[in-house]
Amino acid sequence: MGNCIINNGFTSFMLVVWMAINIFLFVWYYFFYDLGDQFFYTRHLLGSALAWARAPAAVLNFNCMLILLPVCRNLLSLIRGSFVCCSRTMRKQLDKNLSFHKLVAYTIALMTAVHMIAHLLNVEWYNNSRQGVYDKLSTALSNLADTENTTYLNPIRITKQLPRGGIPTYFVFTTIAGLTGIIITLSLILIITSSMEVIRRSYFEVFWYTHHLFIIFFAGLVFHGAGRIVRRQTKTDPPHNFTLCKDRIDDWGKIPECPIPQFEGGFPQTWMWVIGPMVLYICERVLRFIRYLQIVKYRKIVMRPSKVLELQMVKSGFKMEVGQYVFLNCPAISQLEWHPFTMTSAPEEDFFSVHIRSAGDWTNKLIDIMQKLPEGAQGPKMGVDGPFGTASEDVFDYEVSMLVGAGIGVTPFASILKSIWYKFKNSNPKLRTRKIYFYWLCRETHAFEWFADLLQVLEREMEERGMVDFLTYKLYLTGWDQSHVDHVKVRFDEDTDVVTGLKQKTHYGRPVWDKEFEQVRKENPTSVVGTFLCGPEALGKVLEKKCAKYSDVDPRKTKFYFNKENF
Repeated sequence: MGNCIINNGFTSFMLVVWMAINIFLFVWYYFFYDLGDQFFYTRHLLGSALAWARAPAAVLNFNCMLILLPVCRNLLSLIRGSFVCCSRTMRKQLDKNLSFHKLVAYTIALMTAVHMIAHLLNVEWYNNSRQGVYDKLSTALSNLADTENTTYLNPIRITKQLPRGGIPTYFVFTTIAGLTGIIITLSLILIITSSMEVIRRSYFEVFWYTHHLFIIFFAGLVFHGAGRIVRRQTKTDPPHNFTLCKDRIDDWGKIPECPIPQFEGGFPQTWMWVIGPMVLYICERVLRFIRYLQIVKYRKIVMRPSKVLELQMVKSGFKMEVGQYVFLNCPAISQLEWHPFTMTSAPEEDFFSVHIRSAGDWTNKLIDIMQKLPEGAQGPKMGVDGPFGTASEDVFDYEVSMLVGAGIGVTPFASILKSIWYKFKNSNPKLRTRKIYFYWLCRETHAFEWFADLLQVLEREMEERGMVDFLTYKLYLTGWDQSHVDHVKVRFDEDTDVVTGLKQKTHYGRPVWDKEFEQVRKENPTSVVGTFLCGPEALGKVLEKKCAKYSDVDPRKTKFYFNKENF
């Protein structure tokens, strides 16, 4: 329990606060509509479905206010920068932005379902009351204000039956609340279903375009309450006492104690909840567009093994930190699509670079375009948005760091290792980190080639400075064939590795993480260790558990903090 608190305590606290606010809003508004005197007559028509429709609406307002904030990348980078002097625990929460975004989205989907079902029942019961199916009071309430049509209670004003679905269907498709409700629900269904992992990974364009239905979703949300179909009793002079008058319908308007009850729709409130985040997000998109217009020049275009494309680019005023990422847009492929890529260059370099693996339609098209370019030619126009902060920015805040990359997930650590080389070269006294453990897992031997050069330079630099123990790196090959095994057997006794040419030999298979964490804890008995991953979710769950398992509650002993890249 103590280890879990070290790694997840603050996150759990924030989730409890968020959940508590949701529960409070639901309960408060449920009882407000279920017990409020002004809704006595409304409840007589609708029953408990009134409260079950309005309580989820309050929760929806709150979560629709939050849903845009985690994807305001510039806002998060600004906040992260302002927290530089604060605890790393606070900054770690910003790296969970997409997880929180998904959690809020699932809550919106659930509350939308409850809200929609309750209102469908409400429409049916409104119609039955209008047609005189229920008691005398329900019929009298539904018949109020037929002439002026302003102080009515029942929003269904039609009395004659209609074909093909009848009055309820007609009401849903001809009112502001009904039409916007349909639009909102359809948009949300498309957004949620296209966000599933299998679609997002295999058909990113589908995910990208359907996600922009959020514009229609929010437009419908703002106007949804304008129909004011949920109505409350207003005060009259003399006042209408429902306790006395509910059983004296024939006396309404005839005796002073029972004037004809008057009703009004509730003032639309959703726009007040979402207007702030909407303005922030519009500013975010305007800033992205301005960045898109800025000129980006190619410094070098290199095709690496395993169909990995390296782009070195230059942009005026561009400043980065280690481990940050940018969004790229290539109008020659798509005007609207933006894709995130971690930068592999160091802040000390006068350019920024990305390594792009073939992993979908967009990347395949970009690689094809670059391969067809004449030698030394500039590539197609490229829009760059960023840089944006990630967990890897904090790597130098730890005395000891464990860096774990899987496949192309090594890219943020390329930036970190390059920066370390420059810091040693320039004898930077601000470098706090005294030990780095680096693990890279790959399926193919060719994948090591583009990164091996950097490791060879670092290997020589550490030897020359007598700091061989500063960097411990282990490369793991997780896939091989028999020909590779035969090749390794023949050259096994050589001083350098067959695959990488490094002095450190490549390991075959996957790391035994219990052994690795035990070794790190043994070598650093009093240190705070930052564990950084850029790789699959399954590996992240394993490492997070190991961080909790091998952390000591005693502040004088080793503690592991887990950090994961999220896009």
